[in-house]
Amino acid sequence: MKNIVLIGFMGTGKTSTGRLLAARLGKAFIDIDRKIESESGASIAELFADKGEAFFREKERDVINRVSRLRNAVIATGGGAVMNEENMQKLRESGVVISLVASIAIILERTGRRNSRPLLNRPDRAEYTTRLYSERYELYKKADLIVDTSDISPHQVVDIIVSFLKREGYIHGRC
Repeated sequence: MKNIVLIGFMGTGKTSTGRLLAARLGKAFIDIDRKIESESGASIAELFADKGEAFFREKERDVINRVSRLRNAVIATGGGAVMNEENMQKLRESGVVISLVASIAIILERTGRRNSRPLLNRPDRAEYTTRLYSERYELYKKADLIVDTSDISPHQVVDIIVSFLKREGYIHGRC
């Protein structure tokens, strides 16, 4: 089976949905950001602070290159992975791409719960988030399925994804 690749902005629910989806389908779950942290021995925030965004994006590209060779996994990307066309090409070749979107208000609320989003740790957080989201939104729309997570739980998001995967013939039987 192809991979199931979750893309979307920070705070749209890629990690929580990915974990639940992988468990429901009996598949491995790979979170690109956690894999980068594990391999580098530093948090994403530390990597941004110590080495910069360009270094992080290179690590992200390397991990996506390796992970996209796998099959039968649920993969959650970082919010900016879509900015690199090579990343998206590799992920599309090996998987079904599902975009999770949410309203700016929901994203601000969800990402404001912890101080672990290096791109959003700034005084003009709301304005910057809105601008960054609008810059990436067209890229998020290039997915096979788009799910708005603003007003639904991760379990409901999983139900929508599973229904889509069944309808499109990616999975069969009970899930």
